[in-house]
Amino acid sequence: MSKKKRVFDINFDDATVEADTSVPAGTAEARRGPMAAAITENAQALNARQAAEAAIREENDALAHEHVRLKKAGLITDLIPLDSVRTSKLTRDRAPGRDAEIDELKRSIAEIGLSNPIRVEPVEGGYELIQGFRRFTAFQELFAETGDEAFARIPAGINARGEDMLRLYRRMVDENMVRRGVSFGEMAQLAMSYKMQEPTLESYDQAVELLYASAGRQKRSYIKHFVRLLAETSGALRHVEAIPRALGLAVVKKLDELPESKPVLKGLLDAEKDRTSEQEMTALSAYLTATAEQRQRGRAGGAVTRKAKTTFRLARPEGEAKCTVADGRLELRLARDFSGVERKKLEAAVTAFLKVLDGDA
Repeated sequence: MSKKKRVFDINFDDATVEADTSVPAGTAEARRGPMAAAITENAQALNARQAAEAAIREENDALAHEHVRLKKAGLITDLIPLDSVRTSKLTRDRAPGRDAEIDELKRSIAEIGLSNPIRVEPVEGGYELIQGFRRFTAFQELFAETGDEAFARIPAGINARGEDMLRLYRRMVDENMVRRGVSFGEMAQLAMSYKMQEPTLESYDQAVELLYASAGRQKRSYIKHFVRLLAETSGALRHVEAIPRALGLAVVKKLDELPESKPVLKGLLDAEKDRTSEQEMTALSAYLTATAEQRQRGRAGGAVTRKAKTTFRLARPEGEAKCTVADGRLELRLARDFSGVERKKLEAAVTAFLKVLDGDA
């Protein structure tokens, strides 16, 4: 029985293979057939491709980690549409109404662009503004006035989602603390709004201490007094931003001394429903006058007693000094910045002054 030849047997004796003269004789390449060479080349190409893919994946991972790091730090900046930005998350530390300084900011943006991007936080369907309300408002007005598409999108630093509320408020506060024009009343309003958004806070005073931690102790004390003023008037004050520090502190002091006079203050404020800021300041001053007379009546058994007011002037190198003296008050007006005098020096001067009046010097 003859042996059956397998179909895959290769009879190299019957095949005539032309030698590759391009490969030196006696080398490994010379001993390797065409198929083996092709397999080797394919394997080498596959290895090179895998190495390139691994390098790309490594680079992409590094870029992704860097993107996350920059986003957490709030350093990712993009141009975002104005209509995608909301402004409801944070209560602003400015009075309602148009900012009188916004036109100057608009001129600057129109001429040289926006040098400091706003800051936003991604939310469903858009972004929530967390810093830069005036800049955002300026862009809105410029786009409405000009229709220029350059103002339809605003440069924005995109913060990580869900940042701590206190941190967001502190950023806004610390940015604006150095800006002139923010009154103690506005700062008090902001502290009260923050307390309402953070029910874990025990008091308004705690909110002030947290928000204005970078401010001096005296400044925080003034803010707390204005918080009490707003709380005592239960939202009746309509021009908080216009209340001078001295007037606000005086009203709080009178409310402490004569808590029964609170209805008097409320009545004066309610008398002018559509009052201007000047009328509101007049009402607060009238309250101080009314409580002073009430206190004098108590001292005199019901009769209102008034002491004469004394006024005199003194010549000084800085100019004329005007002194006004009344019951419980001495006022000195002079063209000099007393805020630049060291506190200890002022205390020593006032102490010496009172000693002279008492006849001790």
